Amino acid sequence: MAVSAMGAPHAMAQEAYPARPVTLLIPYTAGGGSDNLGRLMATGLARKLGGTFVVENKPGGSTNLGNELVARAKPDGYTLLLGQVTMSINPSLYKQLRYDVAKDFVPVIYFGSAPVVLVTSPNSKSTTLNGLMAEIKANPGKMNFGSGGVGTSVHLAGELFKSKAQVDMTHVAYRGSSQMVADLIGGQIQMIFNTAPSVVPFIKAGQLRAIAVTGAKRLADLPDVPTFAEAGMPSFDAPSWYGLMAPAGTPPAIVARLNQALNEVLKEPATLERLRQLGVDPVGGTSRQFADFMAQQQDTWAKVIRDASISIDE
Repeated sequence: MAVSAMGAPHAMAQEAYPARPVTLLIPYTAGGGSDNLGRLMATGLARKLGGTFVVENKPGGSTNLGNELVARAKPDGYTLLLGQVTMSINPSLYKQLRYDVAKDFVPVIYFGSAPVVLVTSPNSKSTTLNGLMAEIKANPGKMNFGSGGVGTSVHLAGELFKSKAQVDMTHVAYRGSSQMVADLIGGQIQMIFNTAPSVVPFIKAGQLRAIAVTGAKRLADLPDVPTFAEAGMPSFDAPSWYGLMAPAGTPPAIVARLNQALNEVLKEPATLERLRQLGVDPVGGTSRQFADFMAQQQDTWAKVIRDASISIDE
């Protein structure tokens, strides 16, 4: 997909960037939430900066394929990456990683964050976070939580919860979310941690029960569901974040232009409404703030992965 902005010849004539099409690489398949978010970024950048922004999907290896391609790209501002929480996870998860997040990329902007919801079956006897933790503690190792695979952000959210709540429960990995949700409804597993867009429809349909949600505020779509802080666990947070990345060495002036453009995009009512539909909270801010956040996230997930003895040898 190519997104272009017409009607700005004067601005493009004065500015050197972008003078030719820019590729925004998305390390996921087309049609999913990450793809939709990347295309929203591309559309906004085309509108603010002029020129053409081409979206290219390169899924594979838990985003490692796409990440590596951008890490090796020429640092001229014409190849960009939709970065995600996997960039904070993979350095500690994979023994053989062919790129260095800290050295091979420059964070441009922290675009948005998707809250994670802890859900159970509606038949669960526990209706609150405190009640669920008490039930887990009374049945050490006997209660299961599901995820879409070992080392995924939602798997690690469960491991982080185990650490913060000091409870013992068993992880069950699935190849996809459909069977996982079916097993949760059927009682084969007792809970899952998943991003809001993946579970809100089931919650609204009464098929799942939401216990708590990460983030600083309640979800607009789930106004009756408390945050983890409100439910008594302020130290637990496991956001699925999204941001724009560029290869290390990209000129600071280009990074600043991209950052300014997307900060402006994040103030537009149409963008905010689209983010709400995607279940993403807008963030924004400076490149430096994004870099600091990523470093903090990498430290957080490194400890979770180390404590849970998780690794993927690829």
